[in-house]
Amino acid sequence: MRVLGPRALGRATLARQLLLDRAPLGAAAALDHLVGLQAQAPDAPYVALWSRLADFRPDGLAGLVEDRQAVRTWLMRTTIHLVTATDAVSLAPLLRRVHQGNFSGLAARQIDGVDRAELAAAGAAVLAERPRTRAELGRLLAPRWPAHDPDALALAITYLLPLVQVPPRGLWRRGGRAATTPLEVWLGGLSAPPASVDGLLLRYLAAFGPASVRDAQVWSGLTRLAEVFDRLRPGLRTARDEHGVELYDLPDAPLPDPDTPAPPRFLPEYDNVLLSHADRTRVLPAGRPVPLPAGNGGSTGTFLVDGSVAGTWRLHRTPAPHLTLAEDGPVPREHRAALDAETAALLEFLS
Repeated sequence: MRVLGPRALGRATLARQLLLDRAPLGAAAALDHLVGLQAQAPDAPYVALWSRLADFRPDGLAGLVEDRQAVRTWLMRTTIHLVTATDAVSLAPLLRRVHQGNFSGLAARQIDGVDRAELAAAGAAVLAERPRTRAELGRLLAPRWPAHDPDALALAITYLLPLVQVPPRGLWRRGGRAATTPLEVWLGGLSAPPASVDGLLLRYLAAFGPASVRDAQVWSGLTRLAEVFDRLRPGLRTARDEHGVELYDLPDAPLPDPDTPAPPRFLPEYDNVLLSHADRTRVLPAGRPVPLPAGNGGSTGTFLVDGSVAGTWRLHRTPAPHLTLAEDGPVPREHRAALDAETAALLEFLS
C-alpha cells in the first residue's frame, strides 16, 4: 500500500483547499466545495476566501449572507460555520446528535430538573418572534425557570435547536451583536434532502483528504466512522501514513507531487485547514500546537510558507495600516520575495 508522508499529504490537502492555486470560483461554489468555512471569528471567511479564490470580492460573500443564501450556524464540532443555505438545512439533522452529545458537563448540570423538550420549545417560540442575543434570551426564559441560571438556559438552546446568527453579524467590516433565530424561521421553510453520513464523508475527503478515520471524526465531531469507511471502502483509494495509519481517499482526487511548489498563503484564525485532522503534521511542524491568535478573523491569523505554518500575522491600523509577521524561524531566502508580495496583497485587501 502506498505510503504518504506529511509533505505529500500537505500538498494534497492544500490543493483541495484551493490553497495551491487560487480557484476561479464564486463564493457560493467555494462554500459548497469546502463544506463551509469556520466562522467563529466573524470576518474569518473573508480572509479565508481571499486566500483561496481569484478575484474575490468581500461584498459578494456579504451579499450571500444578507440574501440568506449563506448562513452562520453551528455544525461540525459544534462550532460556527458559514455554509450555503442548502447545506445548513441538509447537515443540521445529521449533526444535531453531535451537538446534543456535546451538551454535557457543567452546562448540562446547570439545567438539571428542566425538561429539555419544554425548554427547546420555549426557546424556539421566543427566538421566532425576532432574533435575540444570548443575554436577551436568558432574561426571557428566566421567569419560567427562576431556580436556574439564565445564561445556562440560553446556552442550552444553542445545543438543543438549529439556530443561525443573523446579519449584520458576519458582514465584512460591519459586525454586530451575536443574535440568533431558528434556522427554519430564517430560511423560510427552505427544504433540502437530509445529508447522509456516507455523503458527508465523501465531501470531507474531496476537501480535506486523504484522511484517516480519526481525522474525519475530529473534523465532524461524529463517532463510529470506521464502520462507515468500511462500507465505503470498495469505492475509495487507500494509502498509509508514515506511522502505518490507513488513509482513505476519493479515487480521482488530486494527489500532487510532494515537491509541487506551495506559495505563501495567509489564513484567518481557526481556519479549517488547521483544525480538521487528528494528525496535523501535514500543515503544522511536528509537535507544534495550532496557533490561535485572538481576533475578529480579519485582523490576525497564521501564514503558510512552503505548505507549512511558519508564523502568525497581525493587522495594525495606527499610525497607518500595516501588517506585522511573527515568524517561527528564518524564512528561506527562496520564499522571501513571494511572502513579501503576499503580505502586501493582504494589506491592500484588509485596508
